[in-house]
Amino acid sequence: MKKYMVMCAGLCAALAFTSCKSSESAYKKAYEKAQAQEENRAAEQNQGNEEIAVVAPVVEKPASETVVLDNADNVPVRQESLSLVNGAGLKSFSVVVGSFSVQANAEGLQGTLRSQGYEAQVAYNASNQMYRVVAATFDAKPDAVRSRNELRTQYPDAWILYNQQ
Repeated sequence: MKKYMVMCAGLCAALAFTSCKSSESAYKKAYEKAQAQEENRAAEQNQGNEEIAVVAPVVEKPASETVVLDNADNVPVRQESLSLVNGAGLKSFSVVVGSFSVQANAEGLQGTLRSQGYEAQVAYNASNQMYRVVAATFDAKPDAVRSRNELRTQYPDAWILYNQQ
């Protein structure tokens, strides 16, 4: 009886070791299948990219029809339509040092600027309901840029506004 028990245990152990083992060919088949799928995806993407590429035709335009904006100095200029609330009058380019939704706050900054020697004015932008405090106003953009650069030492958020009126 001992012989049968030892033989059965040996047979069970042999079956256990051989039945749980994965075959190398199964791994190889799975790897080859994954490679083929990856190659198919890459081929589809390359075909898709070639079909999407479209070249627009070049349309020539005479130089007389080209609009050139004066921004050679790369200084950003905002365009708004303003109405004067308090001051002597606005020219084309203005240096704005403050924007307020309350008129009293704008007039307070105007008083501070006037005490410092500036011809400060308050203007109202009806489209966004903001009061703009203008420290200086000029006919030419380079003059406004110089003034803005000087004012940025005390008012770092100063910017240039082009009045559309």
